[in-house]
Parts: sequence; structure tokens; C-alpha cells
Amino acid sequence: MFGLDSSTFWFVFAVTLFAGFVKGAVGFAMPMIMMSAFASVLPPQVALAALILPTLVTNVMQAGRQGMGAAWGSVRRYRWHIAMVGLFILISAAFVTAVPQSLMYLLLGVPIVAFAIWQLSGRPLVLPIHHARRAEIVTGIIGGLYGGISGIWGPPLIVYLLSVGAPKDEQMRVQGVVFLMGAVVLTFAHLGSGVLNAQTLPLSAVLVLPGVVGMILGLRVHDRLDVAQFRRWTLVLLVFSGLNLVRRGLELLAG
Repeated sequence: MFGLDSSTFWFVFAVTLFAGFVKGAVGFAMPMIMMSAFASVLPPQVALAALILPTLVTNVMQAGRQGMGAAWGSVRRYRWHIAMVGLFILISAAFVTAVPQSLMYLLLGVPIVAFAIWQLSGRPLVLPIHHARRAEIVTGIIGGLYGGISGIWGPPLIVYLLSVGAPKDEQMRVQGVVFLMGAVVLTFAHLGSGVLNAQTLPLSAVLVLPGVVGMILGLRVHDRLDVAQFRRWTLVLLVFSGLNLVRRGLELLAG
């Protein structure tokens, strides 16, 4: 089935359904979940290709949920972050076969875990307002560099939004807009790099179905969460996502 044996295909299908649910509930982590699970059963470049179209389609759903006017407002407000993500995805995608992924996973995972644990301990990290633009640009660069190589560019944005105290609805919308812009760039970048090709494109396309179904179910859960619950569960998920990135990096380093 799509170049995979039956058990591998249904494992990938189930992971995508779960990842879509998580994305609907808290607004992010879909590519992190998919990449970390897929990489255990698929070659790295196939794993990356498989998550591209489900990520793209679910981000369209998330970005447009509150209307195009609100989405465009988020584009204007976070234009520096979006621009940096897009630019550096294009740059890093060209080196997808050259940069050690073990190092990238570790450099991303360790700071995420440290930040989330710090926040959960009740000692919030708030960026000074006169540094907000600089932080927006820097987090966009970091997200783009990782995004082109791993398909994961969300955590730096989440860190930034939590640091500046973005409201729940705004956080969900901004995540959707930024992730959508990045997903479009990623799709075209890897059509050019050869990662998304005639062999991997059908698998990525069929995984859109479980991704969308999971997203719809997750959005129903999201609408029932209050702000405190949303923030807490976002941070908890960041801890587990970061630890998984560290685990994956150590595995690749040891291998």
C-alpha cells in the first residue's frame, strides 16, 4: 500500500489521525508527532514527505477558522516571523541531506523542554516589549532553519506566543497562519529538492484524510478548554514533544 507493507501503512495512518486530533485541540504538534513516529518505521526523507500535505491542509483549516479578515490581521501583525520562517525554510531545505539531523533535534528539543518546565513551575518568562520584534525575527529564523530539514517549525513560534501572553483564540489563529505559510513554502521547497516526488506524493495525499478527521475531532475538544487549561496542556505537550526530539536526536547520534 503506497510502497509500504500493510502494518506500516496502518500505523502511519493511525499516527496521522492522532496527530490531527492533537493539532485541533491545542493548535500545534502535528508534524512533531508525525515526524518522530514516522522516523521509527520510514526512511527520514520519506517520513518528511509523508507529513507535508496533511500539514498543509489542516493548516488551511486552522488559519481560516475565524475568517479571512482575522487571518490577514495575523499576517500583518506577525509578518516578520512569517517572512523569516519562509525564507529560512527555503534555505535549509536545500541542505536536507547534508545537515546532521541528530544535532538539529537536540538543539531544538533541549530549549523547548527547559522553557516549558520553567513555565509549568509557575515562573513565567515574559519577553520585554522592546525586545519583542527581535524575538519575533529570531524565533522565525530558528523555526525556518529547522523546518526545511525536519518539517518542524512550530515550537519557536509557540515559545514566542506564550512569552508575550497571546490570548487563546489569537494563539490558535496565528499558529494556523504561520504554519500554513510555512507549509506552502515547505511543499514547494521539497518539490524542488526531490523529497516530495512521484513515489512519496501519493502517501502524503492519502494521509490528508486521517489528518482532517483528527483535526475536526480535536477542534471540538479545543472549544471546551478554558484559557488556563489551554495554556497548561500546551506546556505539557511541549515538554513531551521536546523530550521526544531529544530522544530522537540521541538515537540518531548513537546510531
